[in-house]
Order: sequence, then structure tokens, then C-alpha cells
Amino acid sequence: MKISLRRLGLLLAAALTFASPSDAACCYFSAKNTDILQPAQKVFITWDPAEKMETFTVQPKFEGNALDFGMVIPTPTEPKLDVMPREFFRHLAIYTIMKNRDFPHSKLLPAPRFNSPGGFGGGGGGDKKAMADPSDKREAPMRPPVRILQEGAVGSLEYKVLEADRADALFDWLKKNKYSYTGDEASLGFYIQKKWIFTVMKIDTAQMKRNKDGTFVGDVTPTRFTFSSESLVYPLKITQISVREKTEALFYVQAPFKVDLPGDMSYQYTWVPMLRGAIGCVGGLPGGGQKWLDNFKGQIPDLLARAQQLDFRFVAGQRPQPNKKGHIPTTMEWARKLSADDVKILRGEAPYGEKVPDVDEGFTAADLKDPQRAQAIFKVIQARLAKSQKERPFGYLVREAPAGDVRNLNLLLGHLRDGLFITKFRKIFARDEMNADLAIVPARYNGLEDNSEYEEILPSSPP
Repeated sequence: MKISLRRLGLLLAAALTFASPSDAACCYFSAKNTDILQPAQKVFITWDPAEKMETFTVQPKFEGNALDFGMVIPTPTEPKLDVMPREFFRHLAIYTIMKNRDFPHSKLLPAPRFNSPGGFGGGGGGDKKAMADPSDKREAPMRPPVRILQEGAVGSLEYKVLEADRADALFDWLKKNKYSYTGDEASLGFYIQKKWIFTVMKIDTAQMKRNKDGTFVGDVTPTRFTFSSESLVYPLKITQISVREKTEALFYVQAPFKVDLPGDMSYQYTWVPMLRGAIGCVGGLPGGGQKWLDNFKGQIPDLLARAQQLDFRFVAGQRPQPNKKGHIPTTMEWARKLSADDVKILRGEAPYGEKVPDVDEGFTAADLKDPQRAQAIFKVIQARLAKSQKERPFGYLVREAPAGDVRNLNLLLGHLRDGLFITKFRKIFARDEMNADLAIVPARYNGLEDNSEYEEILPSSPP
């Protein structure tokens, strides 16, 4: 099945819709009787298990009626903060637009039998020396219960990095310093008990867009946090305070291996049915998908039975729907181990997407009015189709984006690194799924490692 340029344009538009600046791994503080909500989150994480170093980049977005408010981001150890390109997440979204297999097709040949068969289609690090030593607790006989470890600015945001011994002391400090906190001390105590560090920032809504109803909406400077950590963790629980019913999180995780969420949050409940539905596609399942199904086949019945128990229902071409508890399964949206050739795309040294040869090039419908000339033209087009089918029997990997956006992918240089795996996945968390921070784990299911990649649109049924 062919995919039209119009459909590619729709795919690009959809990807850019998902790429709109979004919220951080944080909680918003606002004055009493005012409202600041966190309907979504987006984060780019890099994990170095050898050095026990994690970075995550967040770009906060907010909506609500507070005239001024603050936010807090907890980390296991003292972070180093750096400003990131403002359009960072837009560039990530463009870089991870799905590819589609397409084949040359003539508009001039008189019968479909002359054209090639349809193919894939269907639905669809920081500076370690600059880090504080986490073992250095700066013990002093009369140290205050809340201590400022560092302060500064990233872009237009002023920040302070705090260490606290007691939740009530931090609660009082936030109020005294006009970080209007509407949560309770328990939400702070969760992190204080774990001896985590807090980064607090103030947001000036005067710089943001005001809606007609007087509420504000906006995004601020994307910020990278670099810190040491014993494990790859995302501070999810703090977000629960500023979420009414659910929050949507889009993760880009760069690590030496493919990653997943643990237990029933695994993306396998949607990934395995999607792969199974695409069996029989032209050229076989791409990206090691068939190998994963073959290795996993003994556990597929148990996985599907568990999905049925959870009331997770997979429908090809549709976003997963909530079960009776309001829980929605995770979806994997892009996954690939980057090579040096992938990084060349960022430098402009390799094409962003392949181009399908125009087998009609040089000819028009007017050239076919002469029967003898038409027969000669048909032979040329047929030869071009045969050559293309011989050289690329499984088609061309096509994706499109505006030329300016492709050129700006060079802003991702240094952030995306060859030899590392990038896993992009989406999870909508209900409030009762946010009672603890989120562990991000290697992509394994019952001990089996999943290295399958996903960068092509899979058909929803055999062609």
C-alpha cells in the first residue's frame, strides 16, 4: 500500500502537535485559591550506568490563573543546571518522525500491471567535576534545617538548589520566600526522607501569554539537570500535586540499551500485538521485530492473558483506551540504536529521508499522444521500474519535513550520540499511578532482552 505525500504531511503535523513544549518533572506552587495545572510532561533523559550519571532535560509549560508561581524539581543528588536550545523538543520530534516504505509508481503507464507492487503502508552529560560530592553532607554543629547549596540563572529563570532536613522547615522556607505552596508537608517529606535535593524556580507570568478568560498559558526555558544517581529514576510523585486526574508523559531515553517501564506499565502490551498484526508485510518485520517475536513466542500467551486481566485492549491504528480503573497502557513510539550514519543526518551529511525515484521524469501526458512515441516512453518507464525493484526490492524509507527544520537538527549535535539506544515512549498516568517515583529499566520481559527497533510505520494487517 502506498502512502501519499498528503498523508506524510499529516504525519508530520501530528508529530509536531505532540512536540509542543510541555511540562517538567516538577510540581507547581501557586497562591491559595489560584490554579496551576500540569496536564502533560515531556523529558529527554540520558543515562550512563557505568558512571552512575543521569541527565534530564525539561521544558516547563503551565496553564492556570495564578499571577505568579514557582516550581520545584527534586533530584537524588545536587544537580548541575544548563540552559538548552529553546526548540530542543521540536527538533527531537522531527528527528523521530516515523519513516514509511514507498515504491516508485508511474502515472503515465496505461495499466497497473506495469507498476511495481505496493509495499509497506497501512495504519498506523554534564561535567562530572562540577558536581557536588553526594557523600559530602557538610555536617556542622548548628547547621540550619534548609540550606542553599547553589543559586543562579538558566535563560530567563532564576533558581536555587536546596538541601533540607525536615519537611516542616522546607514548607516554612517556601512560604517565607514567596514560593506559594498549596501542597502539604507530606509531599515534601517523601523526598526529604530519601535525602533528595530540591531545585526551586519562580515563573513570571508577565512574560507569558494571557488568554481571553484571564488565565495564562506558556512555556519557559528548557533546562538540563545533570546529577549522580544509583539508578535511572524519574521524579513522578512530585507531579501528582498539580494533576487533577491524569498527566500525559512523553519520554525520550538515551542509554546503552533499550528501556521500558516495569511491570504492568511495560509497552509490550501494545508492542507485541502491533508486531503480530504486521506479520506478512513486504520484506518481513523491520528492526529485529521478527527476532523479538521468535524469542518471545513462548511467553506471548501469558502476556496476552495478563493484558486481558488488566482490560488492556489493543486496536490497530488507535490510541489505547483506559480500562475500568482509568489506566492506559504505555506505547512505544520510536526506538533505535544510533550509528555514526544517524549522527551524520544531524550534520547535514546524510539525507533526512530517502527519495522515491520519479520514473516518469522527462515525460508528460502530452508526449503520449503519438502512439509510436508512447510505446518508446513506456519501455523507458518499465525499465526504470525494473531497475528500482531490483536495487530496492523492499522500497524506500521515506519521511519529509520542512528544509529549515531539517537544517536545524544540527542543534541536537552533542546531545544524541552514536552507540546509544534512544527509546521514545508515551504513558498517560492516572493519579493513583503516581504514588511513587518512576523507575526506568532495561527492556526485558521475564529475563528476555528486547532490542527490537521501531522507526517505520507498520501495517495494521498483512498487505
